[in-house]
Amino acid sequence: MAKDYYQLLGVTKTATKEEIKKAFHKLAHKHHPDKAGGDEARFKEINEAYQVLSDDQKRRQYDTYGDAFVGGGPGGEGFGGFSGGFGDGVDLGDIFNDFFGGGFASAGGERVLRGRDISVDIELSFEESIFGVTKTIHLGKTSLCDTCTGSGAKPGTKMKKCVACDGKGQVTEMRRSFLGNFSTVRNCDTCHGKGEIPEEKCKTCSGVGVIKKQEEISINVPQGIRSGEMLRMSGKGEAVARGIPGDLYIRVHVKAHKLYHREGNNLVMDFEVKLSDALLGAKYTIKTLNEEDVEVKIPEGVKFGDILRLKERGVPGAGRGKTGDILIHVKIKTPTKLSGKAKKLIEELREEGI
Repeated sequence: MAKDYYQLLGVTKTATKEEIKKAFHKLAHKHHPDKAGGDEARFKEINEAYQVLSDDQKRRQYDTYGDAFVGGGPGGEGFGGFSGGFGDGVDLGDIFNDFFGGGFASAGGERVLRGRDISVDIELSFEESIFGVTKTIHLGKTSLCDTCTGSGAKPGTKMKKCVACDGKGQVTEMRRSFLGNFSTVRNCDTCHGKGEIPEEKCKTCSGVGVIKKQEEISINVPQGIRSGEMLRMSGKGEAVARGIPGDLYIRVHVKAHKLYHREGNNLVMDFEVKLSDALLGAKYTIKTLNEEDVEVKIPEGVKFGDILRLKERGVPGAGRGKTGDILIHVKIKTPTKLSGKAKKLIEELREEGI
């Protein structure tokens, strides 16, 4: 049965080379036999499909003659060679990193070491989440050595060529696979890809370039943040010698307020008024989140559940939409005990049909 290479990779016949590459990587990660639940036969099929569709000439020939051209056809040599490994354009480093782990980042096409990301949780009061705040935390993490600033060298000493990699910064190693032997290039563990090492090591960090220490970090929490949101501080994660630091992720937890809760950018509260005030109208004073006293007018005949609005007294906009309002949900307080005089007055109201 003829093979549909496009269908094998899950792409259309008009797919770009980048779309084909992404589809192959996704399927290769899923079906690689070295992973749990991998499928060797399926992996070989998608590898074969990628060999063809990633090569412009082979793709044109396949579109013209189909997979029958694998054995050779008019005016060409056929595709062939699928058992030998991956074609050009496959980043073996990306795939092997997924299977065997790795901590790298890309900088202008060059792989550099990258430190671990860190995540922490902080708790804010309701007011802090609305108006924003600067929080200071103390975090124990791997940081650059203050003495050598990460070089690993004793201050004032020179660097020399790394003998482990002969100054190249990279070493080649062989990996076995059911497809055959692959040679991969990785950063040298001795010099961390720099090709040189210090003549004399820094005494503070023993030449490592990093040390474990407590660091004080200031976190600027923006106004209007919600519980569960995550802040990211680039470069504030763990440091790595001769590499770039990871990032710090801060998950925010907001404590409940005794009076207000939030709906979008509006602050919502329940407010009890006396029955007589609901009938005749009245004025009350409430406190806003910033402790400002604001007068609220209760109109005559207000009903249970009516909503009163104080414009632009809610959550500040600041890039999150316009400033919200305070919404007051009216609750009418019904007395449970009445004096004789009150009963008489209410009886008179009932007689009037109120």
